[in-house]
Amino acid sequence: MSYGAGKYTYELAQWRAQFPNDWSPTEVNCLVVDSKDRLYAFNTGEYPVTVFDGEGRLLSIWGHDFVTHSHGACIASDDIIFYADDGNHTVSKLTLDGKVLMTLGERDKPSDTGYTLVSETGEPIHVLEAIKTVKRGGPPFNAPTDVAISSTGDIFVSDGYGNARVHKFSPDGKLLKSWGEPGGGPSQFFVPHAIAIDAQDRVFVADRHNNRIQIFDTEGNYLDEWTQDIELPTDIFIDKEQKVYVTDLLPRISIFDINGKLLAQWGNEGTPEDNPLMVTLHSIAVDSRGDIYVAEVMGIHVGTPFFESRKGRMIHKFVRKS
Repeated sequence: MSYGAGKYTYELAQWRAQFPNDWSPTEVNCLVVDSKDRLYAFNTGEYPVTVFDGEGRLLSIWGHDFVTHSHGACIASDDIIFYADDGNHTVSKLTLDGKVLMTLGERDKPSDTGYTLVSETGEPIHVLEAIKTVKRGGPPFNAPTDVAISSTGDIFVSDGYGNARVHKFSPDGKLLKSWGEPGGGPSQFFVPHAIAIDAQDRVFVADRHNNRIQIFDTEGNYLDEWTQDIELPTDIFIDKEQKVYVTDLLPRISIFDINGKLLAQWGNEGTPEDNPLMVTLHSIAVDSRGDIYVAEVMGIHVGTPFFESRKGRMIHKFVRKS
């Protein structure tokens, strides 16, 4: 079956990531592809980062010594990975083999935004309720969600589940600027879930629970927002042709031009409701050929027959036809 439209038509690859020891993660939180088209999957569980070739063969495993709970990542033009850990409230700069070059934020020390995962009676709060407890924007970080790099090497972080801000750092890690507060107006956020930067150094933020993508300049000035064909966006990837790829929780994959015109969009067409192709899309990456990888998180389904039936199906590859 074909997916997409026109120049952006794809076939689902008969492809499966060969995780070690027949293991399957509960969540593949983020994906990046390096200059040699190797795929890096940041997972929840026993194997924090797994690296695959284009055929799904396992190449290496790393991250045990520093990953708590990965959430978002990007890869710079020099093949340096930046990744956000919403479990320990840090952002790290990494080599391709997992050596930590720099860490932003203080490990296990979230900023004070009012965010809490515990009710007044001491009961745990589900994260979808906890996000409503953010009362104010705060400094870096409280459960940061994603990271992007500008053409000058500045580091931009969406922050996140426990905050409502974007932070800008210099290449050497100095905090330069922050913007954002809880809310639904311009420059306000309700779960800034992902971030990406285009060739003009415009900053795209997936404002998930406001059902939009907000666009800023690198000084944090509001420029525009996309709401058409946007619902619960989870990740953004901008390729060299300046096409914008978006995943959402419906689940769908959408491709836009740089001005927000929808070029292609698909979800679970042609698959049964009780066994859909995709469930909870969380991340997207595109290789040099234009093939798309998307990853899922299935934590809420752990322990159910549905989860067991989907083991090993957390990453999907769509091969571009044209």
